[in-house]
Amino acid sequence: MTDVVTPPTSPVSRERSKEIKRLSVISTARQVRVLSRAELTELTGLSPATLTPLVRDLIAEGYLIERGPGASRAGRPRAMLEFNPRAELVAAVSLEPSRISCEIADSDGAVVAHRAVRLTGDIVDTICRSVPELAGDGLPALRGVAIAAPGVISGGAVRLAPSVGLVEGRPIGESVQRTLGVPVVVDNDVNLMAAGEHAAGAGTDVADLLLLHVADGIGAGLVLDGQVRRGARGAAGEVGFLPLDPADRGHDGIGPFEARWSENAIAERVVALAPGRRPDSPVRALVELAAADPRAAGYLDDLLHAWSRLIVSCVCVIDPGRVLLSGAAADLDDAAVDRLQGLVTAAAPSTTEVRRAVLGDRAVLHGAVSYALSAAAAGLPTLLPTP
Repeated sequence: MTDVVTPPTSPVSRERSKEIKRLSVISTARQVRVLSRAELTELTGLSPATLTPLVRDLIAEGYLIERGPGASRAGRPRAMLEFNPRAELVAAVSLEPSRISCEIADSDGAVVAHRAVRLTGDIVDTICRSVPELAGDGLPALRGVAIAAPGVISGGAVRLAPSVGLVEGRPIGESVQRTLGVPVVVDNDVNLMAAGEHAAGAGTDVADLLLLHVADGIGAGLVLDGQVRRGARGAAGEVGFLPLDPADRGHDGIGPFEARWSENAIAERVVALAPGRRPDSPVRALVELAAADPRAAGYLDDLLHAWSRLIVSCVCVIDPGRVLLSGAAADLDDAAVDRLQGLVTAAAPSTTEVRRAVLGDRAVLHGAVSYALSAAAAGLPTLLPTP
């Protein structure tokens, strides 16, 4: 009879197995919040012998906090463990034309610190300086960084973002990750707005939606089956480049549609109709002007028709069911939103609800926090996705 020899388990396999079990304990504690060791054993399926050293390590790392005994139906009350959301921090960074906004949030999504920094030098240098400063003593708990950029993103590289000086592809994600030593995810700002509205705003009750954001440019964020969709090269939702007229031509990273119907274009027309300084909210100013000026009313109607054609074009391809108006588009009054809804209903091949987004400027950071927390919870080795 020949003895069966079991090959030794490799150290790599043992370490990976331990990490999977560790993540299982963290995930369970994060979901339940307060539980006993016995409950942790039952929920994870790990034996007490395996669980004991893991719990000991997680207490030492600050993930778990030992609390007093909890209520027990029979026998001696059990000592309880509480998950500490501050053990995992993420940074959410939003690139804007003249500044970056940065927030540090815990694993509950609660904001710990916020700062806006004027962008006067290199973007990567500014991010890599601002995040550690804002995290402060919590820097060792930083698990990831999510960066929102107004352009096309692929593999952490940003292009077609002229408002922040990134027209050609630049791998800012890789550079930030190398410097800060934590995983980094970079995505289009409108994608993150859509993710934020889906996670905490006007899209929490649906699995499919399209967010139309009007600012200096025009972009769309698409959520299908609960997931943000980016396309083969990260350019899904670049609706500002849609040519709705044979004569339309884009230039310098600006699409033909957004060149004619963005917030900048609306501001120019408002100033032409009512000479003076540029209004802080061009769409709101146009709506007010249209109430008394037939020319402004005619232009507002043209604008609503243009936006409705854009929405209908998207509906014909992706059928999102709900469209959220964001940025300047959210400044339409109720009558104008109703008018836009009517135009879409009359032309779209399927029922499509048009409503305002609700998170405003907070949508990007809500989405960025959601991205980073989801990746941290999944235990991903990197946050640099390629679409």
